[in-house]
Amino acid sequence: MSVTERRAGTSPCSADPRWSLRLWGILAVLCLVLFLDGLDASMVGIALPSIGRDLGMGPSSLQWIINAYLLGYGGLLLLGGRTADLLGRRRVFLVALAVFAAASLLGGLTTSGPLLIASRFAKGVAAAFTAPTGLSLLTTTFPEGPQRTRALSIFSLFGATGYSSGLVLGGLLTGFGWRLTFLTPVPLALLALTGGFLLLPRDRPAKAGGQDPAGALTLTAGMLLTVYAVVSAPVHGWTSATTLAALVLAAVLLTAFVLIEKRVRHPLVRFTILRRASTLRANVGILALMGSYTSFQFIMMLFLQDGRGWSPLRVALALVPVGVVVAVGSPFAGRLVSRFGTTPLTIASMISTTAGYTWFLTTAGSSPGYLRTVFPCLILLGAGFACGYGTIMDQATEGIDHSEQGLASGLVQTSGQVGAALVLAVLTALLSAGGHGSADFTPYRPGMALVVAVAAVGLLFNLLPLLRGRRQRAA
Repeated sequence: MSVTERRAGTSPCSADPRWSLRLWGILAVLCLVLFLDGLDASMVGIALPSIGRDLGMGPSSLQWIINAYLLGYGGLLLLGGRTADLLGRRRVFLVALAVFAAASLLGGLTTSGPLLIASRFAKGVAAAFTAPTGLSLLTTTFPEGPQRTRALSIFSLFGATGYSSGLVLGGLLTGFGWRLTFLTPVPLALLALTGGFLLLPRDRPAKAGGQDPAGALTLTAGMLLTVYAVVSAPVHGWTSATTLAALVLAAVLLTAFVLIEKRVRHPLVRFTILRRASTLRANVGILALMGSYTSFQFIMMLFLQDGRGWSPLRVALALVPVGVVVAVGSPFAGRLVSRFGTTPLTIASMISTTAGYTWFLTTAGSSPGYLRTVFPCLILLGAGFACGYGTIMDQATEGIDHSEQGLASGLVQTSGQVGAALVLAVLTALLSAGGHGSADFTPYRPGMALVVAVAAVGLLFNLLPLLRGRRQRAA
């Protein structure tokens, strides 16, 4: 890349469909970081019982090892994406990745429960900056069209592989010691940090970006309180004073944020971005996709471990087909997007996931069999993710100016993470009311019905444009 290109912050990807070694290296760095996010999220959940025994942490404390990460991640994603636009993507990406590596090392070495939770919060904050920045680096490096679609297919493949690998690795590593689940990401993060420092192009901050400290403060505080209220509601209760106070204060702060953004000269978030129908559909689609799958996986973890008495490793291996189908199908999804566009592939994804959950609910009975009920559902879910994840990310950022790619990336990822936390909180309340822990699946059926409903809402929302088009043509 020339000096002129570096200063201008232009994409190192030319119109030539053949990628250079440098481009492959940039994509490898971005994919490795996404792989790490998925790996870390799934490994730690498997290790929770061992952590509790070693550090003397009860269930109420252990849940914060997961929720602290969600709190930092979901609460700061929007700020992370916009900060990258304003301060420079390369700089923000590398600093956040260094924090991620340091927090992983601290979590693996600590002997204190509160310090472990603090390290998880720090990792969530770091991921809130690396995730949208990595996606915006990809969308500004690879031009819109077949090249970006191909890159996003590979990118989403690594995300799914990281998550499914984490399930298996978590079960294996926990057998040798839970600390390995925290220490394993450290060398990988350092490798990505070195590659990013050497390969990522230097970019200038957005010229139109001004400072909006009041907006940043109210948005960050409002999002943190929203995520806190959602993830702590199953513990305190939805009608408890703690939950209600957090929700009310969050609503006040987010309302103040909206009013501020309408008046400042350089808003942190330009709300007109959601006037794009494709961007709005992408955000609803990722909410349905992530919200339904996170809750489905939670049901399976509880039912198979507590009800059936399966080991963590056996449960992880049972869920691996989802990752295998995503790994095989994602490259083909990119070609289909290039041919048919993002809307048909997103609808196909929603149909596949809704059909998978519906099949599970209708065939499960009181004792769902793996080959008859679980396995077909996992195949359909894998096909849905293969078609949908990268396609939705493409849909959310297509047609968006380079100066706001970080905002669009942060917005769609916030929808996925906060949506997952919200649906999971509602699911937990349903399971607590119905009881669980036996080999009978009946107490889990209300939760499974919620999963089906969330997936169906995503499908219907993405079908609306087609239904409107048919009515208009008929008229």
